[in-house]
Amino acid sequence: MFKHLEYFSLSGLIRVLVAGTVLGGVYRDVAVRSLVEMGKENNTSRARSTANALGRSGFTIIELAVAITIIVLLAGIAVSSYENYHHKALVAQAASDIKSLDVVITQYYADNTSFPDSLADVGKAGMLDPWKNPYQYLTLSPLGPGAAGQRRKDKNLVPINSDFDLYSMGKDGNSEPPLTGASSRDDIVRANDGRFVGPASDY
Repeated sequence: MFKHLEYFSLSGLIRVLVAGTVLGGVYRDVAVRSLVEMGKENNTSRARSTANALGRSGFTIIELAVAITIIVLLAGIAVSSYENYHHKALVAQAASDIKSLDVVITQYYADNTSFPDSLADVGKAGMLDPWKNPYQYLTLSPLGPGAAGQRRKDKNLVPINSDFDLYSMGKDGNSEPPLTGASSRDDIVRANDGRFVGPASDY
């Protein structure tokens, strides 16, 4: 191979080098252009993929509205269920308190052969129901002056107790003698001389 080099003149060598450089530059330009075009294609492809992904994962306004509606309905049901559960718990607490007071009052009668005039006589004057109202008590044996009109009565206006009335005025904090009265329906009452304790609406 080396013996053929002698046939190349200096100018021939220069021409070869220049030609090689030019060709290298051409190849380099082609390679660069190819890389740039490939980059553009890749960017376009990535952009399309991203757009497709967003299109697949995105929500339309209708889908979003439906989702919000479902969430609101579920929240409403949850709140309603909780309020119902909470109310039942308060009613159960009031009924339990009344039963406990019944025991204390009955014990007072056993010790004194008479019912207390008020809850203060059994140390329960400050006892409040779950709605932060005082429990109501009325002795019926003997029946005090003016007490006849305050006795709790059923739908037939028949007294519901013969010994004493004991009740909570319920959530509204209001009451009236007949259990059928609008303000008495949520009362928690003792009736049938203690054989029933519960909401007036259930009696």
